[in-house]
Amino acid sequence: MSSISGGRADAARECAVCGSKKLLSSELGVCGECLSCGSKEALRLALETHRRSRLMFDLPIEPPHSEAGLRCEICANECIIPPGRKGYCGLTINNGGKLCRLAGTPDRGLLEFYYDSLPTNCVADWCCPAGTGAGYPRFAHRSGPEYGYFNLAVFYGACSFDCLFCQNWHYRENIRTMTPMVSAEVLAEKVNEKVSCICYFGGDPAPQLPHSIRASEIALEKSKGRILRVCWETNGSENWVLLRYAADLALSSGGCIKFDLKTFSESLNMGLCGVSNRRTIENFRRLSELMQVRPEPPFLVASTLLIPGYVEVEEIRRIAVLIAECDPTIPYSLLAFSPQYLMDDLPATSMKMANECVQVAKSAGLEHVKIGNASLLS
Repeated sequence: MSSISGGRADAARECAVCGSKKLLSSELGVCGECLSCGSKEALRLALETHRRSRLMFDLPIEPPHSEAGLRCEICANECIIPPGRKGYCGLTINNGGKLCRLAGTPDRGLLEFYYDSLPTNCVADWCCPAGTGAGYPRFAHRSGPEYGYFNLAVFYGACSFDCLFCQNWHYRENIRTMTPMVSAEVLAEKVNEKVSCICYFGGDPAPQLPHSIRASEIALEKSKGRILRVCWETNGSENWVLLRYAADLALSSGGCIKFDLKTFSESLNMGLCGVSNRRTIENFRRLSELMQVRPEPPFLVASTLLIPGYVEVEEIRRIAVLIAECDPTIPYSLLAFSPQYLMDDLPATSMKMANECVQVAKSAGLEHVKIGNASLLS
């Protein structure tokens, strides 16, 4: 297998399905076009790569759906877990006919946290109160960037996806060791007078959403009368009831929910991320209806990683049309790809492609589009 590093190579390779010479990941062995068009053989080969990647960390190779199992509904995978086995995220087990959550409950969160100086490098920094003062004075301490304040950054050590390009791939080691564990109450106590926002990311918050919700409730209760925004950055695969509850906390506190729309094509999403994105798109559409509840600062923010050979101009056009149909005022951040994990032999996103994607997104009707990390462009 490829090394887990940050190398790069620009040579075209022959796609194992269509035979064309294209820019593609050697681990996948198939091109983005074959995955996007729904080729069964391309998807079969891609899922083989996911199986190998997950076996490295002793994770289930696919979401289990056993007739004799117990159903977990915490995320879109809705695993039906057989006795003695774990769900796809690695945090839920069928223990003697009882569904046990090893982490993600209010008492047990598999996570790490740190204080990040504001304004921070976040996909929403160009439109959120911490970076711009949007929503001042109700949701921001000043009319500009909140220098002198901090974001409590909460990194959850599990995920409902299996992205082969994951820049935070090390979360899989957290699942192997089930450390460190932090309760919602202890996490909420880390919010001091200089913390003006909390952001949950990872991995992904989806498998542990009950924990983040409870931590937010405690922190907001203790911080009554002062500014404390609550935000989530997610792949959008959450159970809708839980996500809607989290959305209310974000709305009332001046926070936002940042959706990582990795692809539009379901087959491409399965090839790159191991699972379907149907729930992601469904949840995004439903949350977009809340934009008018609190348009300032924007409640919903979207982002997409520009992966050479896979997520390029045409895929961005399709995602941008989706966003524009929901609400053209939703901010959209396009992110430069940095070679990581099992797709470390691809080049970084080029300036040319990024600029083309910006123009395509604007042409689809989006009013706010930005390259989020231009310094990584080649």
